Amino acid sequence: MTQAFDAAAQQALLESRTEQALALARRLGADAAEVGASVDQGIGVSVREGEVETVELSRDQGIAVTVYVGSRKGNASSTDASEASIQAVVEKAVAIACHTGEDPAAGLADAELMARELPDLDVHHPWPLTTERAIDLALACEAAGRRKAGIRQSEGASLSSGEGVRVYGNSHGFLGSQRGSRHSLSCMLIAEDAGGMQRDYDYTSARNPAELAAPEAVGERAAERTLQRLGARRPATGRLPVLFDATVASGLVGHLMSAIAGGSLYRQASFLCDRLGETLFPEWFTLLERPMERGAMASSPFDNDGVQTRDNVFIDRGRLASYMLSAYSARRLGLQTTGNAGGARNLRIDAPLESREALLARMQRGVLVTELMGQGVNGVTGDYSRGAAGFWVENGQVQHPVEEFTIAGNLEAMFRGLAGVGDDLDTRGSIHTGSWLIDEMTVAGS
Repeated sequence: MTQAFDAAAQQALLESRTEQALALARRLGADAAEVGASVDQGIGVSVREGEVETVELSRDQGIAVTVYVGSRKGNASSTDASEASIQAVVEKAVAIACHTGEDPAAGLADAELMARELPDLDVHHPWPLTTERAIDLALACEAAGRRKAGIRQSEGASLSSGEGVRVYGNSHGFLGSQRGSRHSLSCMLIAEDAGGMQRDYDYTSARNPAELAAPEAVGERAAERTLQRLGARRPATGRLPVLFDATVASGLVGHLMSAIAGGSLYRQASFLCDRLGETLFPEWFTLLERPMERGAMASSPFDNDGVQTRDNVFIDRGRLASYMLSAYSARRLGLQTTGNAGGARNLRIDAPLESREALLARMQRGVLVTELMGQGVNGVTGDYSRGAAGFWVENGQVQHPVEEFTIAGNLEAMFRGLAGVGDDLDTRGSIHTGSWLIDEMTVAGS
């Protein structure tokens, strides 16, 4: 069994250590300082072919100190949050700041932007899980998948459960903290026929263990996904519609967010530089951020600068309405922070949703992509080229699995050519979306 994790005590300790580090930074001559501290504890088990492979009990902590001496910045960190370690970390950060170049954009976010509303967002749900129970759940998951006829062997099932505390404070007097938890269970299986072997997986993930799918359901779904891939062949080459399954469509949202992130913009490393206000998507498509959503995977009342998070609209009826900015990137661009230091939190799509059947009927002939491979995305040009696997669609019906092909296009053209969004929402991560139908891409197969 894992050692009991007293989240309240850890929170109080980290808050005290954060205040101590800030006070020390002031005494050592820093004009401003900010401190982030965290501690996490969890259990992870993996099983394979009915046997236990690994059991891991983890406990990680860390503290990072950033100080500003004028417009010079110094940063140092440690995995030890003891008083002696904090002394050394702060001293090192101040020494570094004295030797770095000046950066007019460096510094804390403005004091008036600090979070004042710090509600409990229902993201902390500890799971009093013994090692034995964790193993039993993983074994049950794998066994349910292995029972399916046609499954040849297992790549294993894994369960992880963890909780932690994060604290952020700065010399404006802001001190914010949040407790959180995350639990997941996954299974990967292998099937074989005369054409060869195929593998696939399924998983469940949630803040609250009560919201996890049943282990047997995860194993059975992993088996179904694996068996569906048997008999795969290469598709025809051509310009075809592509339906991105919900499990991979979230990646397209991720590419968009990378392109509108402040760091990419001020480095001129994005195909969306200077595009604010332009139409990128069909007018029926809106992309929102909901960081204060209760119980969601990325909810937080403050960002990594201590700024109050807020609802943001990044795409408003097809138009690029906002970039995603931290205090630093906003200064570099001459704009205002959007409360997104550390990234976006809980992205949601507002659009008319259609059934998978309706999207397939509209595409008529093309490919349904369920897996993507490789990193062929150029953020500067928007060029997109990925290895893929999935299913061939003819006359609006799935015909057979396909593999060993490439899909290629340009993200801007793909966004503009978004023809529909499915109602098959994947809600296991911080991006909630259904399948995306893109009107045309280059499919390179046989």
